Parts: sequence; structure tokens; C-alpha cells
Amino acid sequence: MKNEIPLTDISLDSAFKKYEQKFKALADHKRLHILHQITEHGEVCVCDLSEKLEIPQSKLSYHLKILVNAQLIKKDTRGTWSYYTLNHIEMNYILSEELCCLFRRE
Repeated sequence: MKNEIPLTDISLDSAFKKYEQKFKALADHKRLHILHQITEHGEVCVCDLSEKLEIPQSKLSYHLKILVNAQLIKKDTRGTWSYYTLNHIEMNYILSEELCCLFRRE
């Protein structure tokens, strides 16, 4: 079949799309501050983040949603408040040599 894409190209394209979303989420000053606060405190309530970062809760929610959708943080809702933690598996993978090897030539 002429137009059939090899499985490796599909897998590679899928991986690139997945990491495009993650890197776009990381490519924002406010979101990096949010990640830093979560890293420093382990778990952070949205109400505390809003105060610490001096960001209105509506804008903060927008940035948190992007980070959650990129699977960089996890959300746990308790009552009316949401608490956020780092997704260590995803963050460690982004920082790993395994991911870097996609673009490293020996």
C-alpha cells in the first residue's frame, strides 16, 4: 500500500504529539512558578497558590488545567478545594536520558 505509514513513524509521531503538549505546558513563566511551588510544598491547595503567586483564581485555574491535561500534575478534589501534586513519573521521564536519546546522536 502506497500511503501506509510504517508503525515506527506512527509511534514516533504519537510520542512527538504527547511531548509537544508537555513542552508547551512547560513553556510558560507562570506555569513554571506553579510547578516550583508544588515541588517545594509537595501538595498545594489552589487557594494557597492564588495567594502565593498573586494570580486571580480564574487565571490560575486556566494554567492548572493545562498542567493537568499535560499530565505534569495531579488534581485531588476534597470538598470545595482542589489540591495539586507533581506527577513524578511524568516529570522524571521528561528529565530522563531516555527522552533525550530521541534527539542525541552518538
